[in-house]
Amino acid sequence: MEATSTPSGATKATTADVQRTIGAGKVSVLRRVLVWATLLAVLVGGGVALKRWRTRVANRGPSFVAEPAKRADVQVTVTATGTLEAVTTVEVGAEVTGRVLKLTVDENDPVKKGQVLAVIDPEQLLAALDQAAAQVGSADASILLAKATLTESTIALDRVTRLRADGLANQSDFDTATANKLRAEANVASAGASASLARAGLKQAKSRLDKSTIYSPIDGVVLARLVSLGQTVTAGFTTPVLFRLAQDLTLMRLKAGVDEADVGHVVAGADAWFTVEAYPGRKFTSKVVSLGNDPKTSQNVVTYQALLAVDNRELLLRPGMTCTATIVAETKKGALVVPNAALRFVPPAPTSGPPPEAKAITEADKRPHVWVLKDKTPVSLEVKIGSTDGIVTEILGGDVTPGTEVLTDVKEQP
Repeated sequence: MEATSTPSGATKATTADVQRTIGAGKVSVLRRVLVWATLLAVLVGGGVALKRWRTRVANRGPSFVAEPAKRADVQVTVTATGTLEAVTTVEVGAEVTGRVLKLTVDENDPVKKGQVLAVIDPEQLLAALDQAAAQVGSADASILLAKATLTESTIALDRVTRLRADGLANQSDFDTATANKLRAEANVASAGASASLARAGLKQAKSRLDKSTIYSPIDGVVLARLVSLGQTVTAGFTTPVLFRLAQDLTLMRLKAGVDEADVGHVVAGADAWFTVEAYPGRKFTSKVVSLGNDPKTSQNVVTYQALLAVDNRELLLRPGMTCTATIVAETKKGALVVPNAALRFVPPAPTSGPPPEAKAITEADKRPHVWVLKDKTPVSLEVKIGSTDGIVTEILGGDVTPGTEVLTDVKEQP
């Protein structure tokens, strides 16, 4: 038998190759096992998570927000808008025509009754006064002339009467003398009337001259000056306004329009407050003085004017400011109330099961309801409601007592 010899270097190389081949195969198999094991774990974990999620979704329901019914005061109010004005406002005008010669006050100046505010050039008025005085003098002279004529006519009639008695004058002379006397008497009366007319003209001229000086009719303050120095004012069919005065700004009034739907809740003497944009967040107290009967219509909305008294001793308020007034119409002490949200609440439709059957809305459905939870299910309770202040509503009847938890909102669970 022959022995085959192999070089020692070849034997070592072949052995190393076999070992590498065997090792690589083991690693490949192990890697595949690990990958499959990982995938199996992921699938199992995902299935468990999916099952838990489905269970949570199936059990998930709405989370209700509830508030208890309670005893509280309900203050019913009426809202109206209007403007501020002074209690007494006077427009001072000019009754004569002329150029403004002098101005003694300006806006915001305090004035006293009888104080001179302005002077209008009296030149033409002085001339008219002189003319009227001359007419009075002429009328007085005419009276003297008429009286003298009357005296002469009377003497002539007496003479003719004596001559006629002696048969020395005829009837024609007597008639003429009588007529002359009567005409003289008429002339005296006419001259007297003309004199009275002339004196009236003189009085009017004096009055117009006096009106060339403008005086303040009240104690107060100048709200507005509507004329300038040197300006010519013309008094015609309308009187030109020179100044606008307010008697006292420490006491003002608010004229507010109350909607016809609310007018039945407003009475004289009711408490009120109002706000103005100049002082945001601040409430000014007031009181209703009267409610007018004259309707005002604007854009098909009928309102009635309420007059509110305003204390302005701080002089923060100014005439013409726009106000939003709140008038207290009624106050109910210790009423059983629920939030207005409870009366608006409607439970959500169920998310599982067959859809609810549609049904006609009955009269009972239109009545006020609140909802409470019984065995985790919303149950409707019919109630009778009373007054509301816009936040809570009075409950006058129903199965609601103090402490009853009424549903006001719903919030889905995450």
